[in-house]
Amino acid sequence: MPDADYVRLLPHLEHISMPLEWMVYEADCPLGYLYFPATCIVSLFHVLESGASTEFAITGNEGMVGISLFMGGASMPSEAVVQSAGSGYRLKASILKKELALNGKLQYLGLRYVQTLMTHMAQTAVCNRHHYLEQQLCRWLLLRLDRLPSNDLTITQERIANGLGVRRESVTEAARKLQIEGLIQYQRGHISVLDRPKLEGRVCECYVVQKREFDRLLS
Repeated sequence: MPDADYVRLLPHLEHISMPLEWMVYEADCPLGYLYFPATCIVSLFHVLESGASTEFAITGNEGMVGISLFMGGASMPSEAVVQSAGSGYRLKASILKKELALNGKLQYLGLRYVQTLMTHMAQTAVCNRHHYLEQQLCRWLLLRLDRLPSNDLTITQERIANGLGVRRESVTEAARKLQIEGLIQYQRGHISVLDRPKLEGRVCECYVVQKREFDRLLS
């Protein structure tokens, strides 16, 4: 952002801790803040009446959480939950509204991020419908590695299953295959990616489409 825009916003950016499984916002509840994850990852879920849920997007230090505010709304039909703990910043909705009225750089960058998020959601839907679970798991892992400083993830198979909308036993089998091939090492609640190039070789086209769109719009 231009220095003038950043200096204007800086006093209003509140640095906050974003602990694991913290509910950033709930479905259909008023949004008071726009969030900018810095060292954490936030999952966006849609929850059915039965209680079943599926992740349709994630946001890390490349984006923002609460885009309904950015697009002129006041709530979201989904929920956002911290999946990898860390910290971030938040901006009051009232301040955001004033900033958007200036038609400055924040609005420009925000709209470009919204376009990348739309691509992310579309490819997630296509991937979940047409690709094998091992490919989906590879995409799921790579998207998180892109937003973390290391090749290690602290995550349970149950949370992966909830994110992909499948049974935990299916995730166990898919992870076992990747481990046998030497791509990952999985221990209880912890995954280490041992060979990222091979993991990228196994992933479906959806990851490439998402990454290419991000690089085009926000690199």
